[in-house]
Amino acid sequence: MAGPASGKVVYEQEGVFIHSSSGNNDQDSLLSGILRVIEKETEVIVDWRPVDESLDSSNILYARKDSSSVVEWAHTPKEKTPRGPEHMNSYEAEWDMVSTVSFKKKPHSNGDATVHTNGESKWSFLFSLTDLKSIKRNKEGMGWSYLVFCLKDDVVLPALHFHHGDSSLLIHSLKKYVVLCESPHDRRILVNCQSISQSFENLLDEPTYGLMQKLKKDPYTATMGGFSKVTNFIFDSLRGSDSAAQQRPPSEMADLISDAILGLKINQQEEPGFEVITRIDLGKRPEVHRRQPVSVEEWIKNMDSEGRILNADSVKQTIFKGGLCHALRKEVWKFLLGYFSWNSTREERANVQKRKIDEYFRMKLQWKSVSEEQEKRNYRLRDYRSLIEKDVNRTDRTNKFYEGQDNPGLILLHDILMTYCMYDFDLGYVQGMSDLLSPILYVMENEVDAFWCFALYMDQMHQNFEEQMQGMKTQLIQLSTLLRLLDSEFCSYLESQDSGYLYFCFRWLLIRFKREFSFQDILRLWEVMWTELPCQNFHLLICCAILESEKQQIMEKHYGFNEILKHINELSMKMNVEEVLCKADAISIQMMNCKELPQGVCEVLGLENSAVTTPDSDNGDDEIAGGISHATSAYPRLSMPLAAVSHGMKESAEQEAPTAATD
Repeated sequence: MAGPASGKVVYEQEGVFIHSSSGNNDQDSLLSGILRVIEKETEVIVDWRPVDESLDSSNILYARKDSSSVVEWAHTPKEKTPRGPEHMNSYEAEWDMVSTVSFKKKPHSNGDATVHTNGESKWSFLFSLTDLKSIKRNKEGMGWSYLVFCLKDDVVLPALHFHHGDSSLLIHSLKKYVVLCESPHDRRILVNCQSISQSFENLLDEPTYGLMQKLKKDPYTATMGGFSKVTNFIFDSLRGSDSAAQQRPPSEMADLISDAILGLKINQQEEPGFEVITRIDLGKRPEVHRRQPVSVEEWIKNMDSEGRILNADSVKQTIFKGGLCHALRKEVWKFLLGYFSWNSTREERANVQKRKIDEYFRMKLQWKSVSEEQEKRNYRLRDYRSLIEKDVNRTDRTNKFYEGQDNPGLILLHDILMTYCMYDFDLGYVQGMSDLLSPILYVMENEVDAFWCFALYMDQMHQNFEEQMQGMKTQLIQLSTLLRLLDSEFCSYLESQDSGYLYFCFRWLLIRFKREFSFQDILRLWEVMWTELPCQNFHLLICCAILESEKQQIMEKHYGFNEILKHINELSMKMNVEEVLCKADAISIQMMNCKELPQGVCEVLGLENSAVTTPDSDNGDDEIAGGISHATSAYPRLSMPLAAVSHGMKESAEQEAPTAATD
């Protein structure tokens, strides 16, 4: 058979038999096959199939995980099987067929299945190393060697007997991609050590050999998959099978991580363009209280007879201080995200919606009308669809709006994300975007409104998902600047533990805390942030508030690199959003009241120039991106958004301002 063009065969062994349990002594009880290990771009596959090249591909068994992470067996539907003889003899064709068809859940018993065709039993299976749990070896002195693969959820594959070679070569090949450790209870069993560390849901979608490659190529997927969840696993991944690397100290491992995101260098005082921030007295931090959510009555009182909002600034401040009652979110979020203008009338808003309905369905028709033949020649659309289908099936499935099979909410998630690919084909779909859409669709309960609100939110978040990661780099640098001003001692401690790059905040910033707070708390948090009060980049002050709350435990217990990652991850779903917002608000007021605020901090928060320039903040660079000042009674020192904090990153300033859609 020809090797697959889409994957590299790194191991191949003929004469690997399955001993069927028929009980007969004839030839049919020994099934000879070829075992391969195939390295693809994002995963490694173990594949066994009979020598008989005329095998009907509809008999292939595919070990896969469904949306609830349960490994299942399923037969390839016969109607999906290409009939051409050339295709049947093509390993690549069989591979593509197995990888792309939809599978329905089938009953299984220990992964054991037999298909009878013309009186013969024909077997085949393949699985990803990400699903490998353990390997059981034969006892010594039992003749030819055999291996039994056990997958997650205790699915056991048929034993593979190596009649024409030693199984140790296969083990050696697999160790390049996974860390296999002898079980303390049975030396014959090799346990996938990464599998133990992958106790977090959806930790990684590819084997450990690709972690660093994946981080370099697609840091969003790597992060969403679990980069911020990693403890010992991250070191195993970075070390790989290199025995010398096992001795690398954490500091060297941290350097490897920092190299993965090129151009991200923070907390390096010798780096050109960075300020040295000395200890500054920020003054007493005020005590802040939050109010009740804005009620329907309050909202109506702020409208004139034609539906215009009378005092948008006052309304935004009220929302910032208390959020919205749920009954208002469907309407008010459209204003906060820019779908509706604050001074528009009801009639004008109705006309906007009519135009947007037409525009949306024209874009939706573009991908809906693509035929299977067309899609075969459009790899980007195929990739987008595949990733969307994968992510939709695991987005907020515990929420009643999305739970269960064939849920209409899931269909809408899928359709909106596919349509967004038509709206912004250059960006398309990146993992994490489903997290941003889910709460919006939940609130809007309308496909078209949800799409346009999501598109406007993506205008704000666009740089987070771009290939060059400029938005993420800038935000991590800005966060470091703010945190150093608030608590230089804590910053120094993090640096001493090789955590100064603040990678553990990556997921917070990428999807705006979506996986850190409960679903209802995220609704409150997002609407508060969408007011764009009390300053620019308020979400960074939220990060500071959380980190400040955890400082004592981290420092008193002398947490190192691993423990910090683990601790930050375990904060998920355990934080009180109102307390965090109170602390972040208090920090913002404390900073705005400081008369010696460093220039770099002023730029991060979009504040007017500090009244007194500190010696360390005056670096001779007078080029500051300007803006149109505006004032409110509550926050008199606010200005329009300025450039990025790092003087060394001025070239990104033009890209920083999100484009607000107005209609």
